[in-house]
Amino acid sequence: MKAALSELESAIGYSFSNPDLLVRALTHRSLAHEQAAENGAGNERLEFLGDAVLGLVVAESLFLRFPEWREGELTRLRAQLVSRQNIGQVAAAIELGSYLRLSPGEDRTGLRRIATVLSNAMEAVLGAMFLDGGLDPVRGFVERRVIGHAAEELARELRSGEALGNYKSALQERLQADHLGTPVYKVKSESGPDHRKRFLVEVRLKPDGNEPGKPLARGTGTTKKHAEQDAARRALARLEKLAVAPEVSSEAAAEPSKGNGSRISRTPASRTQESRAE
Repeated sequence: MKAALSELESAIGYSFSNPDLLVRALTHRSLAHEQAAENGAGNERLEFLGDAVLGLVVAESLFLRFPEWREGELTRLRAQLVSRQNIGQVAAAIELGSYLRLSPGEDRTGLRRIATVLSNAMEAVLGAMFLDGGLDPVRGFVERRVIGHAAEELARELRSGEALGNYKSALQERLQADHLGTPVYKVKSESGPDHRKRFLVEVRLKPDGNEPGKPLARGTGTTKKHAEQDAARRALARLEKLAVAPEVSSEAAAEPSKGNGSRISRTPASRTQESRAE
């Protein structure tokens, strides 16, 4: 185990003062449960912490890199960098799966190669790094492995419009991460002649079950797709301002004004964010 931990420390570029933190970060809940370990002996609590630290460090880096960007653009780029897909790829690149501590039963299922498991474990390792050494080692790893050249490439795509569709993806990822439900889009109205159509789309928060869902935001566009993107962008901006799970009122779905300065009214928050579980 000691040799394996040393290899992983070389891969992440940080040596732990308290190796037990790293062991905890690598311990999947299946092994903790099988060994009848004490509550919290798995890596889920560290994953919760690491998720928050990762978001902070990426937000800080983007804020400093792109001083001319607005909140919505920064939110969009951060969502891609901290997505499960990207963090899972980072974990795969350092072969984190081979160091995971799993129950024998789960190990036989190929759990080490599942992107969600890798992403969660990577966040747990970042949480352990933060507890052991503060933000500096996390910043170093995130700059090298998570951001690197990816931020500049994603920024180029955003400027050129190649990344159209990422607002919807980012919103779905955000809602799933916070266990809030699924975004559902509905055309509320159409206006203008056929050659200059204007669509108004509402995005609602659809929880489990048959509830109608709560309105998050409305967006407009010359096509349904563009209107959906605009609605998702506005919803992301709203969630970012609240920074906690929203208790959305009908006022949130008010039709946006024609200017770029339109804002969605704030409503009280219901609970703090939970760990990403996407």
